Amino acid sequence: MGSSLLLTHVVKCSKVFFMSRPLRIQYPNAWYHVMSKGRRGDIVFLEEKDYLDFINLLKEVSDMWKVRIGAYCLMSNHYHLLIQTPNANLSRCMRHINGVYTQRFNHYHNCDGQLFRGRYKSILVGGDSYLLELVRYIHRNPLRGGLVNKLDRYRWSSHRGFLSSSKKWDWLHKEYFLSLLSGNKSRRRVAYLNFVSKVDAKKIERIFSLKKLPSVLGSEGFINWVKKKYYKVKVHEEIPESRVLAPGVKKIKDMICNAYRMDVDDLIMTKRGIANEPRSVAIYLVRRFTGETLKKIGQEFNISKYSSVSSVVERVKIRISKDKKLRKRVEGLERKLMVSQEQT
Repeated sequence: MGSSLLLTHVVKCSKVFFMSRPLRIQYPNAWYHVMSKGRRGDIVFLEEKDYLDFINLLKEVSDMWKVRIGAYCLMSNHYHLLIQTPNANLSRCMRHINGVYTQRFNHYHNCDGQLFRGRYKSILVGGDSYLLELVRYIHRNPLRGGLVNKLDRYRWSSHRGFLSSSKKWDWLHKEYFLSLLSGNKSRRRVAYLNFVSKVDAKKIERIFSLKKLPSVLGSEGFINWVKKKYYKVKVHEEIPESRVLAPGVKKIKDMICNAYRMDVDDLIMTKRGIANEPRSVAIYLVRRFTGETLKKIGQEFNISKYSSVSSVVERVKIRISKDKKLRKRVEGLERKLMVSQEQT
């Protein structure tokens, strides 16, 4: 699987909107895994009424905002959702869910203030196989948490809905996933039970064991599609995480060497008192595009002190502001980097 991504703009109907960090990618019919935790790990579902209120809210939201809830699991201090947004309105929908539930929770329990820890976490998901793996991961949460020894004993997930033919579950967007497991409608329940009885894929386990979740999950082709479609709107200096899609250090070095007609060995060499413009520009572009730490950049260019890297970057900035020819050269390199990234 390709690298994880975090994009810095919300793209909806070909328009770009700037939002507070972290900014997210939104487009019609996108699927997301969404998770939100209680503030400081606090309990967000204290009693049965809270669980029921949240599930009823999901039903309301699916109708009000025209979203599709594919799966959910409510744990005592957090929840998981698999949600599709035909109208590219994830942010608006999630503000409503967390906001309204917080209001209802505070009113009923006679408390106030923030209930959830900051903004929700979301992973843009591409590909049926990844979506199925997330259905299984979400539904197996109570087992992993040691709350039950059989999934059908846990009331606060959509697992029972996947097994039921009752109309009360019609709001749940489950048939799509069941159809992926079996083309024969009469066999889908058994196919689902066989699927969910197996342990999670190691790739999914590894992802959710990370302190910082990736922002995109899917095949290399899906990730490359995201890069190609949204790369030009992703760079934002105030959001370091947004630079994961940027060209790598090697690509920047190679482009600098090609532009200045020099070898990579010459790029990392330095002589006291002699300026090395290609080297300085490369350091500046690596810092600007990748958001790598000063220490890491220093290692890439054989510089022992991170403060020296910072000095190089600042000097290039000053030179760009004063030297028109250098500014044009750097801008040209930036354009080439963006074009090359779109084509990867």
